[in-house]
Amino acid sequence: MSAELTDTRVGRLANWNVAIIAITVLVLIIAAASVDNFGTGQNFGFLVLDLLPIALVALPMTLVIVTGEIDLSVASTLGLSSAFMGYLWNANQPIETIIPLCLLLGAVLGAVNGFFVTVLGLPSLAVTIGTLALYRGLAFVVLGDGAVADFPSLYTDWVTGTIAGTAIPNVLIVIIVLAAVFGVILHATPVGRAVFAVGAGEQAARFAGIRPGRLKFWLYVVSGVISGLAGVLWTLRYSSARADNGAGLELAVVAAVLLGGVSIFGGKGALPGVIAGVVLLGSLQNALRLSDVSNEALNVVTGVLLIASVLGPNLLKRRT
Repeated sequence: MSAELTDTRVGRLANWNVAIIAITVLVLIIAAASVDNFGTGQNFGFLVLDLLPIALVALPMTLVIVTGEIDLSVASTLGLSSAFMGYLWNANQPIETIIPLCLLLGAVLGAVNGFFVTVLGLPSLAVTIGTLALYRGLAFVVLGDGAVADFPSLYTDWVTGTIAGTAIPNVLIVIIVLAAVFGVILHATPVGRAVFAVGAGEQAARFAGIRPGRLKFWLYVVSGVISGLAGVLWTLRYSSARADNGAGLELAVVAAVLLGGVSIFGGKGALPGVIAGVVLLGSLQNALRLSDVSNEALNVVTGVLLIASVLGPNLLKRRT
C-alpha cells in the first residue's frame, strides 16, 4: 500500500507544471550567479516591466487556448490601443477619459473576434490572423508612423516607479492581482470548469448545459480588454504612443502559455505553470540581453522554446 501511495504521489508530481517551475527556478539561480547585474534590484525592475505585457496578455490567452481556440490578434490590439491613446491625447482629451476608452476599444476588438468565431463559426486561427493584420493596419491609419509623447508624469512615473522606494515595481501589483483573479476563475469557479469542459469536448459540454459559443465570445472580449490595458501600460512605460508598439508580442505570449503546460488542443492547463513559463521566457531574454546577444538570437530562443513547449509535455506524458 505504501509503495502504491508513493507511486501515486510521484505520478502527480511528474507533470509539466512541476517541471517548468523547477526549470524556471534553476534558470534564475544560474543567471543570477553567472550573468553580470542579473540579480540586482535595478535589473529586477526592468525584468518585471519587460514581463508586464506578456504576463497580462497570457492570462486571458490561457483560458482561450484551454477552450481549444487561439487569439493571435493580441499584439495588434495592444498597438491599436496605444495608437488610439496617442490620437486622443493629441485631441487634448484628459488621461482619465483616455484610459477607459482604450479598454472599451479593446473590448470591441475582442468582440469582433468573438463574433466571427462563435456566431459565424469561422476557425479562430484564420480569424485572428486576419484581425492581426487588420488591427495593426488600423493603428497606422489612426496615428500614422509617428509617435506621441509627453504623457502626464504622474502616470508614467507610477508605471516605471517602485513601491515606497524599494526594488519592487508598482506594476507587479497589477500582475499579481490579475493573476490571482484569473487563477481563481479558472481553477475554483463554475466558469473555469466550463472552460475545461469545452476544451475537452464541446459537444459533451453542450449536453452538460454549457453554452460554448457564449463562453468563448466573452473570453475574446476579456482578451481584448486585457490587451487594451497592456497597450495603455506599454505607452505609459515608454511615454510613447506608436502604431507599431507590441509588434511580434503574440509569439512570446503563445510561447509562454504553451511552455506553461497548456495544451494547444485544449482541455488542459494550469495558471501557475503559465506564470512560470512567462518568467522563464522573460528571464532567458533578459539574461541574453545582458550578455549582449542580438535580437535575432532572442527570436531563435523564443522559437526553440515554442517548439519545446509543444514537444515537452507530450514526451513527458508518454514517459509517465
